[in-house]
Amino acid sequence: MPLPRTPLAVLLAAVLLGLAPGSAPASATPPADAALPLLVTRGRAPAAALLTREESGTRFARTGPAIRRADHFRAGSVTKTFIATVVLQLAAEQRLSLSDTVDRHLPGLIRGHGNDGRKLTLRTLLTHTSGLYDFTTDTQGTVPLSPLQAVRTSLAHPPSERGGFAYSNTNYVLLGMVIEQVTGRSYAAEAERRIITPLHLTGTSFPGAHTSLPSPHGRSYTADGTDVTALDPRVAGAAGELVSTLADLGRFYAALLGGRLLPPAELHEMLNTRATQGRYGMGLYPLRLPCGTTVWGHNGRIAGSYVRTAATADGRRVLILRVNTDGIADRKLEPALLAAEFCPRAP
Repeated sequence: MPLPRTPLAVLLAAVLLGLAPGSAPASATPPADAALPLLVTRGRAPAAALLTREESGTRFARTGPAIRRADHFRAGSVTKTFIATVVLQLAAEQRLSLSDTVDRHLPGLIRGHGNDGRKLTLRTLLTHTSGLYDFTTDTQGTVPLSPLQAVRTSLAHPPSERGGFAYSNTNYVLLGMVIEQVTGRSYAAEAERRIITPLHLTGTSFPGAHTSLPSPHGRSYTADGTDVTALDPRVAGAAGELVSTLADLGRFYAALLGGRLLPPAELHEMLNTRATQGRYGMGLYPLRLPCGTTVWGHNGRIAGSYVRTAATADGRRVLILRVNTDGIADRKLEPALLAAEFCPRAP
């Protein structure tokens, strides 16, 4: 049943108090669950779902039957957290250093139009401070490319100022190439060996060029309603190829922030945002909520799917949100929903 067309501020205030118009008391309906229908009525997503994970168990909520708990979906740039984790594991093993230049691992690749891999480090790729042009600005995330083609698309443009934060998918495509150069195996194989298998993420995969989703899965739509359930993941590669499930992503972020995947020094490095003035760490970024709580996670947007992950710094509480379209039209809804979940409510 559609929510009344009351002002958004009133709806969000009701959510943060633990009540949605016409809902049960907060003790019966968790506030984030009450906020979920707003993503459909206000955000114009065809369907939305969330899963929360904490020590007491998991909770699943959805806006209708179009999304099921076990569905596989494209996770977009949530892939970057996996790639960053593998790179930091390799750093912990001293198989590479974050201070290594890109040229050390990919000699001569980054050249032209003011781009120079001899002046860029792996740290600048991880933190999006390399200045490299985002290749998906040209492709709009619709053209399948090999990693080398993606990099060459980027190098046709001059870089932005090096050292400043400028989100670029090119950075993580390059990190995928570095992983392969260092290990002799693809980034997908390394992520499977180091993360997916140890954590028993049975619904998570790097599909390569496979255009279909594993079963079960629902449908995926662009903002204009076009069905894009079949999609070549090479439109994003190491920057956004991942396919996963709500439960798997919850398990991954709980393990990562809980210290099960990285030694303390590398996890601290991952959460260090000094280089970006608080905007981004390495494959994770923080969001400070109105109540003072800071959550860590990443969003993922790829044709037909939008995902948002958020967790407390210790990984004890995790929320995974997804909608089956490219994004949320009303961008105020996402932080309000996170606040509804992570900010304590008055008794």
